[in-house]
Amino acid sequence: MGSAIDNLNTVRDEIAAAETDAGRDAGAVTLVAVSKTFGVERIQPVVDAGQRVFGENRVQEAAGKWPELKQVTPDLSLHLIGPLQTNKVKQAVGLFDVIQTVDRPKLAKSLANEMEKTGLWPDCFIQVNTGEEPQKAGVLPADIDGFVAECRDVLQLPVAGLMCIPPVDEDPSPHFALLAKFAQRNGLAGLSMGMSADFQTAVMLGATHVRVGSAIFGARDKPL
Repeated sequence: MGSAIDNLNTVRDEIAAAETDAGRDAGAVTLVAVSKTFGVERIQPVVDAGQRVFGENRVQEAAGKWPELKQVTPDLSLHLIGPLQTNKVKQAVGLFDVIQTVDRPKLAKSLANEMEKTGLWPDCFIQVNTGEEPQKAGVLPADIDGFVAECRDVLQLPVAGLMCIPPVDEDPSPHFALLAKFAQRNGLAGLSMGMSADFQTAVMLGATHVRVGSAIFGARDKPL
């Protein structure tokens, strides 16, 4: 692996090539640089290279580094891409611009209450467990239409799209195609799918957001 800047430029080029191959507009896909476990000193050069959208897995870890980064660069956008506990909802709503892991009714209600209270309305993606894996978070495919309606129409959450993490030992393509089908059926534009190993496939199948970490930053540090 080269430097994070070289890696970033390579990933950008690969996304652009995949957009072209898929007949999509240049810039149709947002790169979410996944900076979990990396400190400010590793993230800042990537910010300086022009990257503006980042993803974090843990609320507490993000709270320890992103206020400082955002103070210097106010136009940064921060996505929560890891599981959210209801006791962290208040902190998450105040810190993140997008919450990609809305996965159960209790969490959706807590988010709606907090957003109404604070007047902060971060975009939300609903996480779908496309592989129906018992150990993994996410709404089951059979429940997705009802859950979207509950979040969007009843709770008035700003639902921007859907997100998935396919099973690690399966071809991701059917999962990406299934997520795109669910999004289209529910009139949702956003599709967060694809990570370091498969983001080009995700772009070909309609991703609007790809979550790329190790292909940019290299091997993970221990959690902060």
